[in-house]
Amino acid sequence: MRRSADIDELRRVLCAALGSPEPVCSLARLEPDPGAFAAADPAVRERRTLVGGGALYNPTSPAPGPAVLDELARRAKTLDAPQILVPHVRRGDDTGALRAAGFVPLTAGTECVLRLTGDVDELLRDRVGAKQLRDLRRRHNAASREVGWERFRLSELDHRQWARDAFVELHRHHAERSGGHGFNPYSADALDALAHGALAERTEMFVRRRKNTVVQAGLVMASHNGRGIHFLTQAVDQDDPAARHNLYLASLYRLYQDARRSGLDWVHLGRGDAHRKRRLGADLFVPLDHWLRAPGLTSSQTAEAEQELSKFAAPPVTAVPVPGPARFRHRPRFDLVDLSSNTNPFLGTAGHYPELDTAELAGTYLDTVAKLPGHGGPGTLTPDHLLFTSGAVDGVMLLLAALTSPDERICVTPPTFELYSHFARLLRLPVVEVPLRGDSLSNLDVERILEAEPRATILCDPNNPVGTRLERAQVHALVARSRGLVVIDEAYVEFSEQPSYAELIEQHDNLIVLRTLSKAWGLASARCGIVLAHPGIVEALRRVQVPFGFTNASQHAVRARLTDSRRVLAGIRRIRAERERMAAALADHPAVDRVFPSDANFLLVRLHKHEHVMGRLRDAGILVADTGRLVPGTCRISVGDRRANNMLLEALSSAL
Repeated sequence: MRRSADIDELRRVLCAALGSPEPVCSLARLEPDPGAFAAADPAVRERRTLVGGGALYNPTSPAPGPAVLDELARRAKTLDAPQILVPHVRRGDDTGALRAAGFVPLTAGTECVLRLTGDVDELLRDRVGAKQLRDLRRRHNAASREVGWERFRLSELDHRQWARDAFVELHRHHAERSGGHGFNPYSADALDALAHGALAERTEMFVRRRKNTVVQAGLVMASHNGRGIHFLTQAVDQDDPAARHNLYLASLYRLYQDARRSGLDWVHLGRGDAHRKRRLGADLFVPLDHWLRAPGLTSSQTAEAEQELSKFAAPPVTAVPVPGPARFRHRPRFDLVDLSSNTNPFLGTAGHYPELDTAELAGTYLDTVAKLPGHGGPGTLTPDHLLFTSGAVDGVMLLLAALTSPDERICVTPPTFELYSHFARLLRLPVVEVPLRGDSLSNLDVERILEAEPRATILCDPNNPVGTRLERAQVHALVARSRGLVVIDEAYVEFSEQPSYAELIEQHDNLIVLRTLSKAWGLASARCGIVLAHPGIVEALRRVQVPFGFTNASQHAVRARLTDSRRVLAGIRRIRAERERMAAALADHPAVDRVFPSDANFLLVRLHKHEHVMGRLRDAGILVADTGRLVPGTCRISVGDRRANNMLLEALSSAL
């Protein structure tokens, strides 16, 4: 909730809960987040503190500007409050005024949002898995059979005294069980203040009751932009038999369904542990800070500065900022009235631009990939090391545009993926070819590459179209000795038992690793590529990247696949098994001269009668890649399912 009038109203509710005309109390009494103040000096925790600029309820506070901070300082002096707290400010907000006024940030957890992008059950199945979805539905159905469900506007509370009394009593018991020095933010006075204030029409109470006994009561509030709801609070009678169904989970599921039926875009789940909220379906996580000004309190943090560019950034790139709205990618807009984008507001969510803050999704990718057998390298990196692109080939184009200048040489190692040299020539960059050597085309001529002094050398490993891995010691030597960039395209690395080179990125600022979710992850239609590099390189790429290229649909597909990585691993095992079966069968086939070793999901095959066999395959309705111009007499065969692979073998036999 990002409207100052709403925050002011919630601060009035806080005053009612405190029993004070002004929101002044000690942090020890308030204790909105024990972890945030636990390490503070006891004197800081016990001093009178003015709570300003926001409220301690679930909606976050917009970062106040200089005029608001000046007024807070004046009020604090008048109220004899030596400390000022501005709670729950999004870390991506402009906090320069807070720093300038002497406020210090204290980590305050994360706000968590579930974005409604389709059918609730399908959405939850993708995000939390089928097992967790079944559990949520089971709890919802069991609770619905045992206790009723009602929702009504808080402005109608005066006519439902039973609901008011039950809500207050349940929250009193909840506060006593939770500790917090007995402070109850939803006391009778606080509830009455909310019910008779400006937010009453947008706030609803939900209750579950068995006949005349209320066993659960909570509040949700519609956002001021009308696109979502904030889950504010709930309390349960833990002694009631229905509590065994976990009414919190059951009610969340019901709220998701109600919100979707009402055409809403999101449900704000409040603050909490990101891992736990992810298990409830949340997919947007925004770090928060409390900002505290107290005598003697100083910050060990420095002001956030723009990411320093890599020394490899091309001169024109150093003079331009990140384009347009991408500059504000860490500032979510889901709860704003957005009149900045010039889109059609009457055709649904498709009229909204994609989310730009993909840091949480980047972290999910790194965590997931780190668990793959033999591929722990990316686990040492952070979201600042990662950029999502529209496929890995888009990453190639970006780095050539952002990190090279006219007449700087680009080195490629044929046979290799042809788009590397294609893009370089389009950008009028000279291309130096240093062919791979050895019987399996897996040896680099390191000395020749270094003699060419390229601005960037682009390697494909596992190599396309060959399928082999490059000699690891030679790659290490090239990265260590090159004065230019070394780009390693690892589009097929998941099919290999050798590890990724991503583990070297922190040691070498000239190394860039490209990944894709089109191959092993089965998301070719999502067009999701990944650049892994030093943050300064990532920042340079952002300055030339077209904003909004990573669509919401692609983000949702990626998130769903990353949360179901067991299926991916199972698919990789099946592809490897079919690869080995096909390699053996092709090696013994009379139409085949040689099968190259492969660490990818394809096989490079040299044919005895290349043109004849390729023609017969086309006649049989089978399409393989003709790589004869790259490696004479060869074709590249993707590993398909068993039926497709057997059809290929039959077609080869008919070509004899």
